[in-house]
Amino acid sequence: MEAIEELSQLSDSMRQAAALLADEDVDENSSSKRSSTFLNVVALGNVGAGKSAVLNSLIGHPILPTGENGATRAPISIDLQKDGSISSKSIILQIDNKSQQVSASALRHSLQDRLSKSSSGKNRDEIYLKLRTSTAPPLKLIDLPGLDQRIMDESMISDYAERNDAILLVIVPAAQAPEIASSRALRLAKEYDGEGTRTIGIISKIDQAASEQKALAAVQALLLNQGPTKTSDIPWVALIGQSVSIASAQSGSENSLETAWRAEFETLKSILTGAPQSKLGRIALVDALAQQIRKRMKVRLPNLLSGLQGKSQIVQDELVRLGEQMVQSAEGTRAIALELCREFEDRFLQHITTGEGSGWKIVASFEGNFPNRIKQLPIDRHFDINNVKRIVLEADGYQPYLISPEKGLRSLIKGVLELAKEPARLCVDEVHRVLIDIVSAAANATPGLGRYPPFKREVLYLKKLNLFAFCCCSFSI
Repeated sequence: MEAIEELSQLSDSMRQAAALLADEDVDENSSSKRSSTFLNVVALGNVGAGKSAVLNSLIGHPILPTGENGATRAPISIDLQKDGSISSKSIILQIDNKSQQVSASALRHSLQDRLSKSSSGKNRDEIYLKLRTSTAPPLKLIDLPGLDQRIMDESMISDYAERNDAILLVIVPAAQAPEIASSRALRLAKEYDGEGTRTIGIISKIDQAASEQKALAAVQALLLNQGPTKTSDIPWVALIGQSVSIASAQSGSENSLETAWRAEFETLKSILTGAPQSKLGRIALVDALAQQIRKRMKVRLPNLLSGLQGKSQIVQDELVRLGEQMVQSAEGTRAIALELCREFEDRFLQHITTGEGSGWKIVASFEGNFPNRIKQLPIDRHFDINNVKRIVLEADGYQPYLISPEKGLRSLIKGVLELAKEPARLCVDEVHRVLIDIVSAAANATPGLGRYPPFKREVLYLKKLNLFAFCCCSFSI
């Protein structure tokens, strides 16, 4: 458990480094904060394989519904945070910024109610929970419906399994171990992780196959890496079906869970007498997860470090270009800010004058949409001879005029301008939206702004505020 907590801290540091390379704000409250995929664990297996029971064992609470007939009918994502300050029996549900203590049975019944609405097999919406416990490692567990259910098409599987660093749990019941080579879960894991660096095989329900010698022999072979060729590069772990009834363990002492997991280990050891003890039970599964997460981090670190070095060199070059002495004073900071503003303004004007990016939409609004709306106005009816006579007479108070009906003409012109007001307003709104898009695009195309996220946000805010005021004035004129 401690190993995964250390990896969690490293994962957060790597996330911040990745955000820095993408010119994102790494502030904790930033909306662009990325969620690390290193700590994602995706359960793959057929209906009744015991996926939910395995994840319940990891959580330490019987939260996920289980059953032989496919209890999981929609993807369930559980974001776990370890909190050593609370009791092993406690579960804290977090919704937005609020926390509420709940029971495992209440959560399970709530999930059962929500899953029952997915019984038609058409609901693909993910159910998301964020929990704090003292018993679970800081992982994001994803419980998918059985691979042999109608809802599980390739696109849904790829949404979760294709993420480069998510750990894939291939869960197969012990009774099906002799036919492991034909397992769809194993085939999919091989498709998404050909090198086996983020896959763990789990043989569940060992207790239910305790009397089947052929199944136990196949399980022992897998644990000894002597199974079929396609299984030899994957670490395998054996578990009991319900991890020694977690639900009953909850009613005991604070150490009841540890006692239950030790009992599970002893039971597995008595059934699988020739298997390596380091591959038995819930503790072995946590250790295997830590090893695979560490492997993925080792794969990613070289590219990340290379990118950071390149980023550092860019910053150094920029400092040399601007003059290192400039950033050591208020005047130097102002000079950098003005230089970045000029670069941003140049990019902004380039989009508008050349039509780059969304710039062409401005011309399209003035030369396309606006004239088309003007053509649709009832101007012919407004200048119909009878209408003109009526307006002239009414405007002049039915009095004769000596030279020209000035009041009538003004009334006619005012009427036309009123008709044109709505097309003009729509045109201004369209151009304003395009300009807002151009502002964001120009800011993203200004490399220097990305190195100062707070300054970039302020520039964007002021520019958009200025555009809003300009568009309001333009329309009022």
